[in-house]
Amino acid sequence: MPIELKRRAFLRGTAIAGGTAAFSGALWQRAFAEPAQPGVGPYGPLRAADANGIQLPEGFTSRVIARSMQRVPGTRYTWHPAPDGGACFPAGDGWIYVSNSEVPLVGGASAVRFDASGNVVDAYRILNGTTMNCAGGATPWGTWLSCEEYDLGIVYETYPQGGRSAVQRPALGRFTHEAAACDPVRRVVYLTEDEEDGCFYRFRPDTWGDLSSGTLEVLVGSGTGKVTWQRVPSPRVWVTPTRHQVDGAMRFNGGEGCYYTGNVCYFTTKGDGRVWAYDAATSTLALAYDDDLVTGEAPLTGVDNITGARTGDLYVAEDGGNMEINLITPDGVVTPFLRVLGHDESEITGPAFSPDGTRLYFSSQRGTSGFAGGTDGYTYEVTGPFRR
Repeated sequence: MPIELKRRAFLRGTAIAGGTAAFSGALWQRAFAEPAQPGVGPYGPLRAADANGIQLPEGFTSRVIARSMQRVPGTRYTWHPAPDGGACFPAGDGWIYVSNSEVPLVGGASAVRFDASGNVVDAYRILNGTTMNCAGGATPWGTWLSCEEYDLGIVYETYPQGGRSAVQRPALGRFTHEAAACDPVRRVVYLTEDEEDGCFYRFRPDTWGDLSSGTLEVLVGSGTGKVTWQRVPSPRVWVTPTRHQVDGAMRFNGGEGCYYTGNVCYFTTKGDGRVWAYDAATSTLALAYDDDLVTGEAPLTGVDNITGARTGDLYVAEDGGNMEINLITPDGVVTPFLRVLGHDESEITGPAFSPDGTRLYFSSQRGTSGFAGGTDGYTYEVTGPFRR
């Protein structure tokens, strides 16, 4: 057996021995014997690129809804640079897509409003004067948590409908924030940290729906299997960084996207190409995907932002790789869903479904130029026969 295959076989055995087991969540009930493997997806192979340079399965189409530093079509609003994390919210008989801007000092977040037919009817700013707004997460009460990605980064609670100023939420900790996901059953917010030795956190607000006060905790454990939580002593003001305040805190290599559904919080770590699954009902941690544990060539690399569909499918965006969004099915199959051509120095960001599940939004942060300032960013919409 070649050295690389031996290494993967060893890692696979180690992961399974470490406690990978069936979860109570809707996803992976049948597929947690080991992490997802390549296979044929529900939508078939990717077709030739369309006019926007996007390869999609049969029956799907794409359109550009915004470009950085240009007016959003049909509005007078100029779209922000470096579009990153995003989410959709219902709005009357239409919906809103919000997007962060991952640039220093003027980052913030913007929103695009659609009518019932999917036409763009407005675009506007919902957060100003913040820095490196990377990912974030939606709350059950209809706000968007925009996360700053630097050492003293803060989570801002923003209002997609407009008309209200964003609010700092320092009780969620000051660290290199990446993404957030709300668990309405346990009434907590999960948080990822983009550091090579970062942690995975949860915030327990004193009152659900009010993030002004509460307790920040960090995941403690030694690997897959049973884990616990321990309070972070000083999350708001610190001399010792948040991630180093608790002995035994589990380390994650570059925390990225975060998504909760059916008692399971899925989160990605780009440094080791993994999708983790935390079963909140049993306090158990396992691997849903690991590019080192794939038989053959890994279709999904550079894991980053993550979202899900009503069917239990996960959609995982790539930072680099083949500039794809990959689909991971409840049966444990990982396969490309779309690929963006000609954006080789960019990354895919902000995947999010419209409230009815018929449209998928995402961005290419740096576009065809690859310029680090993100002034060539593209934001797209994909429509088609999504499983529902």
